[in-house]
Amino acid sequence: MIPLRVAEILDSYGLDALEFEPGSTPTSELAAARIGVAVGQIAKSMLFKGKNGLFYLAVCPGDLRVCSKKMKKVTGTKVRMAREEETEMMTGYRPGGVCPFGVSEAEILIDIGLADYATIYPAAGTDASGVPVTFELLKQITGARPVDVMER
Repeated sequence: MIPLRVAEILDSYGLDALEFEPGSTPTSELAAARIGVAVGQIAKSMLFKGKNGLFYLAVCPGDLRVCSKKMKKVTGTKVRMAREEETEMMTGYRPGGVCPFGVSEAEILIDIGLADYATIYPAAGTDASGVPVTFELLKQITGARPVDVMER
C-alpha cells in the first residue's frame, strides 16, 4: 500500500502509482521487468551519508552505478551508502522502496541521465510500486538538483 504522504503528493500532481504484489520490484531489474520498460528508466533512489554528517538522496538511472568521485565533487564531501536503519530514519522508506516524494531530511540529487527517457519510474514508497513521471516533473515535485553522478 502506498504511504499516505506519497499518495497525497501524487494526487496533488494528478499522478497514479503502479502497484504490484508485495516485494516484486525491490531492484531496478525486477522493477523494469515488471513494468515492461528499460532498466535505465527505473529511477532508483539511494541515500548517501557525507563525512560532513549530511544526507543526500541520489535519484539515478537503474542501469548505472554511482561514481564516488562525482558524488564527492557534487556534494563537497566523501560519501558512503547509508545503512538500512539510516535510510528508513531519514527517508521514512525501507531500502527497495525508497522514493524521492516527501523526503525533507536529505538534499535530493537527480542524475541528468534520467532526462534521456520520456518517462521514468521512481518507487512510490514500497518495494512493489512505480510512478510514471517525466524528468522535469520529478525535478519539480522533489526540488531535486540536476547533477551528473553516474559512471558512464
